Amino acid sequence: MAPADVPTSASRGRAPANVPTSASRGRAPADVPTSASRGQARRGTAVRAGSPAKAPLSLAGIATYPLARRPAKVSLADAARPHRRGASLGGFLESLPRVLAAQTLLALRDEILRARDRGRPVIWGLGAHVLKVGLSPVLVDLMERGLVTAIALNGAGVVHDFELAVVGRTSEDVEKGLGSGAFGMARETGEEVNRAIVEGDRDGLGLGAAVGRHLALRRPRPPHLDASLLAAAWRLGLRATVHVAIGTDVVHLHPACDPAAVGRATHLDFRLFAAEVARLGKGGVYLNVGSAVVLPEVFLKAVTLARNLGHRLSDFTTANLDFLQSYRPGTNVVERPVKGSGRGYRLTGHHEIVVPLLAAALVERAGPRRRR
Repeated sequence: MAPADVPTSASRGRAPANVPTSASRGRAPADVPTSASRGQARRGTAVRAGSPAKAPLSLAGIATYPLARRPAKVSLADAARPHRRGASLGGFLESLPRVLAAQTLLALRDEILRARDRGRPVIWGLGAHVLKVGLSPVLVDLMERGLVTAIALNGAGVVHDFELAVVGRTSEDVEKGLGSGAFGMARETGEEVNRAIVEGDRDGLGLGAAVGRHLALRRPRPPHLDASLLAAAWRLGLRATVHVAIGTDVVHLHPACDPAAVGRATHLDFRLFAAEVARLGKGGVYLNVGSAVVLPEVFLKAVTLARNLGHRLSDFTTANLDFLQSYRPGTNVVERPVKGSGRGYRLTGHHEIVVPLLAAALVERAGPRRRR
């Protein structure tokens, strides 16, 4: 018997299955387009074998309207105006387009000014990065002008505030110090911040007030005391609270750390912060600036505590300022607390640009400085 791939005498008279015969040469194979099918494809009516024929949707019957009658979200009245050389900062701000982030910036400015004029709180919740990028002098100025009535920091903010006041610099090289275990071991920071907390707790102070008092009364006087937010709050009689997560801050590594004192002081600060939040109704403002987790969670809990105790929190404003808009600030600051009862804003950008820009917008409209 011949192998399967060798033609036999019976098969030699027939053409192989894949070779066209004389009968089939006149017909095009099924998968080769004919002239008729090419015309159908050009007319958009070619369909796959077995598919129902469908004509393309006709555009002939659409309903239109005059462009002039259509509402629009943006008009030239909202457009930016070119900057003129030598123009004032106020002129620059007024030249911004009245759309998106520029509109949010100016709306937030107006909300803060209204809160000040109504005697309502303007609370700034500040992540430590805000201090690290050099914004303390700007924020102290706003405190002195009555445009910040309370501040809330996380634990790292205390470290940066203390070091800026005492030596004029902060933010160590973590990678360089981590390998040897030197990271976080600066003597004055570990000893003095913890001592301030213990002494303040003994005297019934919250953590923010304890460190602010320590810096204000420290001898020798810190050479850069004017850059300290906590010292400024102590001097001006403003609320300054600190919200600590144990183990997150370098001062917790030092033997001077008294966990009980830290816990009592930061819990007292939560209650003091909640008292400020309870007054936000009728025009107050809360800004979360650069805190992605701790302060948004603290704010949410303060809101529910205040409402549980019968405080009416409505007609107030929240805002999140950060270079990334993340879940907790968006949900716990901008959305949930003001749903049906206020306004929430998002302003995205680098702190070292956005905060001075907002501060400048406030100062231009706020009038003379009210230093106390």
